[in-house]
Amino acid sequence: MSEQPLTKADITKIIVDNYSKNAFVALCGIEFQDISCGTAVLTMKVDSSKHTNMYSVVHGGALAALADTALGTACASTGARIVTIDYSINFLKNIKAGDTAKSVARVLQRGHKVIVVEVNTYDSHDILLTKLQGTAYVIGSFENIPEKW
Repeated sequence: MSEQPLTKADITKIIVDNYSKNAFVALCGIEFQDISCGTAVLTMKVDSSKHTNMYSVVHGGALAALADTALGTACASTGARIVTIDYSINFLKNIKAGDTAKSVARVLQRGHKVIVVEVNTYDSHDILLTKLQGTAYVIGSFENIPEKW
């Protein structure tokens, strides 16, 4: 008897369960909105008690953390366990406390050892906040998640 292929819901659960062990993701309040093969959409409500700087807008590091987590999630959606080895991020606009930032990640190239990903982050009005392009190094795989689905 052959096994049934995993559904999108199954794969999403595997990835979200894996990230539930990441204390930093929990501290940031990052939430997983949608995961498809090679893409991920994550959000983070900007909390003035942990995400803002002295000007009452989000600290760039908070937006970078959201985008980097989206990068890793997009890679995981192709079955790859990764570590980020490089990224470049452009900060275009800022966002105030109380608003929600949304990072949309897309795998551009998936190799056996290196994956290139782009991530755009938006505010709740779909205004572009950041553009990130990053490189991840594949350190293993999620046995149950195929590279393409």
